[in-house]
Amino acid sequence: MMHRRSKLLHTAAIALLAIALTTAPGTAQNRGSTSTLRYGSGLLDVPVATVLPHLTIVGTYSGFGISVDNTLVIDRNGNVVGNGPAFDKWLSDGSVAFGLFDRAELGISIQHFDDPEEGGNLLGAFGRVSVLPSSMRYLDLALGARYVSSPSFGDDYGNYEFQPGRFAYPDARIYNGYNGHDEFSSNLTPYVVATATLPGFEAGPDYDITLNLGWGGGMFSAGSDLEFYRTSSSNGLFAGSALNFSMGSGRYLSLMAEWNGFDANAGVQVDFGGLRFGAFMLGLQHDGSSTIKSRKFGILGSVAFCAEHGGLCSNVPEPPAPDTVMIPAPPPDTVVIERQVVPPLPTGTPSTVCLAIGMNVEVMLTAAGDTLVGPSRVSMRELGPGIVFAGSYAGEAEWFTEDEPVMLEERRFDKSGNPVRLDCDDIMQVGIHEGVPVFVERSAEEPYTMVYVPVAPGEWQGYEFGLQGTRG
Repeated sequence: MMHRRSKLLHTAAIALLAIALTTAPGTAQNRGSTSTLRYGSGLLDVPVATVLPHLTIVGTYSGFGISVDNTLVIDRNGNVVGNGPAFDKWLSDGSVAFGLFDRAELGISIQHFDDPEEGGNLLGAFGRVSVLPSSMRYLDLALGARYVSSPSFGDDYGNYEFQPGRFAYPDARIYNGYNGHDEFSSNLTPYVVATATLPGFEAGPDYDITLNLGWGGGMFSAGSDLEFYRTSSSNGLFAGSALNFSMGSGRYLSLMAEWNGFDANAGVQVDFGGLRFGAFMLGLQHDGSSTIKSRKFGILGSVAFCAEHGGLCSNVPEPPAPDTVMIPAPPPDTVVIERQVVPPLPTGTPSTVCLAIGMNVEVMLTAAGDTLVGPSRVSMRELGPGIVFAGSYAGEAEWFTEDEPVMLEERRFDKSGNPVRLDCDDIMQVGIHEGVPVFVERSAEEPYTMVYVPVAPGEWQGYEFGLQGTRG
């Protein structure tokens, strides 16, 4: 039996990897994503069809309490035959999830760690692949699988094929082989899930709603015919929804509710730009008659690290103070005894140049296309290397010359068209990429589809969201 499970796990892992390597880039989460209790991003126990952005690493801790006056004694037929002692424990889970190529998410979890006589170790792995292209903006579809090892209770329990339960703690009453019942197999949980994103109304606060619907085997369906294990069951069908509010500066508030096939769960999570905290209640419909059929209050915390940026996944990084370099005043006029005729200053059309610090400076444009600056109207072409304009520019940066994308709020923007001239009064700064400020037009609405970075004084390069998917 163990050999068969290992083979199933190996086959599932190969299938997920093959899909990840052959499908077009999927949809990565670009708002404050929520964390499941032990299986990476998602709702509480229910997965979603989006995945973590590329090279994003999320570590999550969750814990909840179970407290009942007595436990149920179950016979080999799955029937309740008596009451056992009280049960009062705080249960903890930990997981690490990793985003890959904006289309896959992989991770590991630890759900129990103890001596074999106390249930042993419950270790898990999980993965999910988004299979729809990113051009399908409001609809996502994913295939995934979860694996959890079986508990062990030593030799005193005889030859039982113990299985992991949906609450992630060793329970000697849960095993495969109840007389007259379906097979109970919960080690491997394959599933398919679809997610629809509904944008909020423009007149109200910045929010969206996600709707999730899916079907899975394993823990989503195992035990559906056992009275002690369920109050009701949907035979593998699960659903959930989240209401996500943007609070500005990379902070998000998410309210969520779900049905995992057995339990109605609800929770709240707050994302502070990479640091996430939450609280939840499991089994809202239960009456407290057993450890399984009881309400469970818990807390959650997670940290999201963006390896590409070398720090926490803050959607709007705090811009550093610009390195302001002022153009030195022209040298004083030299007074000579001889009378000299001062040549007239070059002429041109008055104009402005928008600097990387978001400030316009007055210049003159000649008929030959030259730009004159300063009181002496010096040509920008004749300025020495020691004279530079205020702000940071991308013109000589390797990422700019190599046509690499600009990342903003965990969204990818690709170079679009040739450099253009912009007026500082028409744009505003919204972030930083590799030390260079990122601007958008003041009239633009979130989520932004076009951003601009300063290439040189007065020259701005546009970067467009979704251009990679369009080209592919």
